[in-house]
Amino acid sequence: MAGVKDGKRPYRSPVREENARRTRQAVVRAATELFVARGYAATSLADVAAEAGVARPTVFAAFGSKAALLQQVLDEALAGDDEPVPVARRPWFQPVWEAPDQGGVLDAYAGVCTLIGHRAAGAFETVRRAADEAPEAAELWETLLRNRRAGARMVVDRLLTLDGPLRPDTDTERAVDGLWFYNDPAHYAALVHRCGWTEESFRRWLGARMRDALLPA
Repeated sequence: MAGVKDGKRPYRSPVREENARRTRQAVVRAATELFVARGYAATSLADVAAEAGVARPTVFAAFGSKAALLQQVLDEALAGDDEPVPVARRPWFQPVWEAPDQGGVLDAYAGVCTLIGHRAAGAFETVRRAADEAPEAAELWETLLRNRRAGARMVVDRLLTLDGPLRPDTDTERAVDGLWFYNDPAHYAALVHRCGWTEESFRRWLGARMRDALLPA
């Protein structure tokens, strides 16, 4: 009978798993609000737990550390949910792959950057500020910079598969530099949050600037 015992599958409760996921979501929402409003250093796990309506050990058990929670906040702000699907495979990124010409690719990417700015500009700024005080946040900030550049390179690679040259004074690396500069959510924060632009005005402006930087006049 030992073989029967050894062959048993671990017990899984869908209800328990769903409750755990809802708790995690509540904690991430609370952390997002507090990190953005107060800053990373000034927010403790106890603060997050109180805001989420759970015990501090629950937060620690779910994420392990404040740094891991900050990472989760950022990941969900970028993706829009907690599903493990890469940004490049998200439905809202597909217009970048489907655009038939270079200008269309950049217009679509401007739309992606606008969406990410809407969701993640506050979280990005939280990490940037925290990087001056917390080594774990500094490491996360450097990861963000690298990931933004990887995203820019992915779009430039897409441009190079389509008919048409880049600007005469722009090689591949310079093109990546330009898109890396423009895909910064800080631009969204400055023009939409600070200056009061509409998202559509920002999207059109960003698409035009990306075209100016990469494509021939």
